Amino acid sequence: MKRLLVCALLALAATGADASETRCGWLQNPTPANWWLDDSEGTWTIMTQGGGQEPDGIEAIPDISEGDYVRTNGNYGYACACMTVETDAGEGRILAIHAFRQLPIAQCENDSALSAPQ
Repeated sequence: MKRLLVCALLALAATGADASETRCGWLQNPTPANWWLDDSEGTWTIMTQGGGQEPDGIEAIPDISEGDYVRTNGNYGYACACMTVETDAGEGRILAIHAFRQLPIAQCENDSALSAPQ
């Protein structure tokens, strides 16, 4: 029985069942229902207005304007954040959000791997 459990756990690990990754960068929300994360590897679409389904766990993102935040368009803008997510690298999309942590703006500003937010 013990051997069967070990084999099952190894098989599960080999399939990538825990495909979560941490991505940190500029979390942008320039207009209603448009969200993306720009990190050192590029832009990751979280959701777009009229673009279909929002990712599982979108509710993990709080009201970012209550933290260190830059307002660019009325109630919209950007923040610096780290997120534990599942992605579709081919599509450049975030499929699920498991955790969210808002960071000081200075952390992203001082990261030479990040381009300035637009």
